[in-house]
Amino acid sequence: MTLQKLQFRAGVNRNITNYSNEGGWFECDKVRFIDGYPEKLNGWARYSPTNITGTCRALFGYVTSFSDDFLAIGTNSKVFLEVAQNFNDITPIRSTTSAGDVTFSATNGSSTITVADTSHGAATGDFVTFSDAASLGGNITAIVLNKNYEITKVDDDTYTISAKDAGGSTVTANSSDSGNGGGSTVGEYEVTAGLGAISFGYGWTTSTWGRLSWGAGSLRPIINPLTVWFFDNFDNDLVMNVATDSKGPIYYWERGTNADPTNALGTRADLLSVRATAKGFNGDDVPAEVGQIMVSQVDRHLIAFGATPFGGGDFDPLLIRFANQNEPENFTPAVTNSAGFLRVSSGSRIITAFRTRQEILVYTDVSIHSFQYLGATGGVFGLQELDNNISVASARCVAGASNVVYWMGADKFYVYNGRVDTLPCPLRDYVFNNINFNALAYVYAGTVEAQSEVWWFYPTANSTTNDAYIVYNYKDNIWFYGNLNRSAWLDSHVRQYPQAVGDNILFDHETSNDADGSAMTSFITSSDFDIGDGDKFTLINRIIPDVDFSGSEGTEPTVKLTVKPRNFPGDRSGTNEADQKVIETDVNVYTEQVFMRARARQMGFKISSDNLGTKWQLGSPRIDGRPDGRR
Repeated sequence: MTLQKLQFRAGVNRNITNYSNEGGWFECDKVRFIDGYPEKLNGWARYSPTNITGTCRALFGYVTSFSDDFLAIGTNSKVFLEVAQNFNDITPIRSTTSAGDVTFSATNGSSTITVADTSHGAATGDFVTFSDAASLGGNITAIVLNKNYEITKVDDDTYTISAKDAGGSTVTANSSDSGNGGGSTVGEYEVTAGLGAISFGYGWTTSTWGRLSWGAGSLRPIINPLTVWFFDNFDNDLVMNVATDSKGPIYYWERGTNADPTNALGTRADLLSVRATAKGFNGDDVPAEVGQIMVSQVDRHLIAFGATPFGGGDFDPLLIRFANQNEPENFTPAVTNSAGFLRVSSGSRIITAFRTRQEILVYTDVSIHSFQYLGATGGVFGLQELDNNISVASARCVAGASNVVYWMGADKFYVYNGRVDTLPCPLRDYVFNNINFNALAYVYAGTVEAQSEVWWFYPTANSTTNDAYIVYNYKDNIWFYGNLNRSAWLDSHVRQYPQAVGDNILFDHETSNDADGSAMTSFITSSDFDIGDGDKFTLINRIIPDVDFSGSEGTEPTVKLTVKPRNFPGDRSGTNEADQKVIETDVNVYTEQVFMRARARQMGFKISSDNLGTKWQLGSPRIDGRPDGRR
């Protein structure tokens, strides 16, 4: 037998059986394809030493005319503007007390501080900032009190916090802490914190008394939705809205005209309605609740997708309202301005909107529409239905690259390049047969345009976080997948690396060969393939690997090469890989050939690594053997 070259089709296919996918790849993790050949995925590293407060589900980056490089971060608890690895808290303030409305009390030996405020209106998990408080007399000093705190427990007129020092360490009161903080304390309560995860179930108290048997759940499900922020910039400023139960107010953060942004970064975002009133517009005409804001950057209109109607009324999830051109505070329609509104004609609510080069795509739960600027004399904006038989997984499941838009639906993937089409995916069954449909709102799409990739992070069945990903390489029209916990993602349009959040940590991606300093497990496994024609047994006596270690760190990078002999399709000697007949060997930069003895009709091939600093790319290995009979 002459040397048999092992060449596999690029991409991974799990929609057909292992053996019918002969010549292809079947399983992988932390691997991508470059020019059709698999290689280990680039790693990541922590960007900031500080953890993010809350669960992040929104990242937005922009550069100002002052060259500020801002990253807006939205969590269920906070809004931050990150600059130079520092998280500046710009979370809007819900209410501010008068001096002396807040008092404190402490218990000797406890770090729990009870705060009295008869009209606090707060909930557990909300945040409050105290200022001008005096020492309680002992360990609970003014420095301890005058800071931002998370509320740990709420009663009618009081709530509790856990005392911390300037470095964040717990402080315990002593017998001298008998004061109340003085008569000058002011409390600033931030907007109500929302949920970082979906709560779904059938509750005991959601139906009328006696409707069902004692202790049984309701026939109506309880769905406590995520809190999600949406961001966009209007020139140097940041406009945002919070959507809890798909709606919430609009806020505005002003960058200011000073070259140094320090003072602006120390201020909080304000309600857009308050800003509108201060600028002489009718603040009551600013939508009290919106689903998602966006700035049409070409024509400079602030747009609300889903909004309360002009003149007041209940939130309309299909209504689109837009402010006057160049005046994001002016939502009052008039013959002398371009403010106005349109309503989507199909669906029950707008799920999301996505800006492309020439239009804004508006997604409802069943349809997609093109929203375009027509000009001041042409009705301002027009709305055209593109398709009314689509689905969309979440508000964050849409990504664009090279003027093409991709998104994940409830059971398949879609592409829009002037027309709406299903995007064929050889991993469709693998993904949608193992996805948490109750948590589709977690799905987050992003790109790695340097590698021509669109990524979707999603929760697998029974998972409460995004723990898996699927990738489409649009240049090569191939797919692959893996496991990774990321709740938000932003490509490197203005920064050196793509950035993502996982486990409350902001990471730079595509930076190294490792997973934040730890070894990354990476592998790819082929489908079973025939040796020769597969009609005879072949005795394999050696394999010539073709592995490139360029880019590795260290003197001797190594991968593990695994060969799995098979006699028939489906032939296994055990129920898992550890029990199957395999031949494993290490391959490094000095390995020219590997000798082995394996008798089989078919075989599978795997390459993997789990050591620090290793970077590898697989080429075209070859196997050598001789015929060994038909039996």
